[in-house]
Amino acid sequence: MKVILYMAITANGYIAKENNETPWSNEEWESFSEKAKEIKNLIIGRKTFEIMNNEAEFQKIGNPFTVIVSNEKDNNSNFAFVESPEKALELLEEKGFEQALVAGGGMLNSSFLQKGLIDEIYLDVEPFLFGSGIKLFAENDYEAKLELLSTKQLSKNTIQLHYKVFN
Repeated sequence: MKVILYMAITANGYIAKENNETPWSNEEWESFSEKAKEIKNLIIGRKTFEIMNNEAEFQKIGNPFTVIVSNEKDNNSNFAFVESPEKALELLEEKGFEQALVAGGGMLNSSFLQKGLIDEIYLDVEPFLFGSGIKLFAENDYEAKLELLSTKQLSKNTIQLHYKVFN
């Protein structure tokens, strides 16, 4: 299964402010939404799930089958809760998906990278700098080499970087 990490970040590598605010552009949101609709699934952490659920964002991205990596259990038809990145991928494979879209937060991103489970990364770099907040990857023991596959200008001030990951 091909695993794609897709995140919007500031120019200095944050995915959100400390209060979870993400002042991203409409162009970034449209690009992410297109990818989510294409892949038809999403793997996120518990905090990201709560934020997206409260903002009714799942409907905006086509209600993809969503897997939440969390120790809590609360399954319904379009959401599944699992305990690890590996179990998330196993579930998606059982359901016949060929690709998985990982979309945060920092701890989840880090756990996927540490376990060598990410094949590609899309980073939408927004024109912001945050002095503190949630990093793209939480501190952990990982290292990966990247190859730039493409760049794309999403708007006057926002660019997309697409990388292949070598673990």
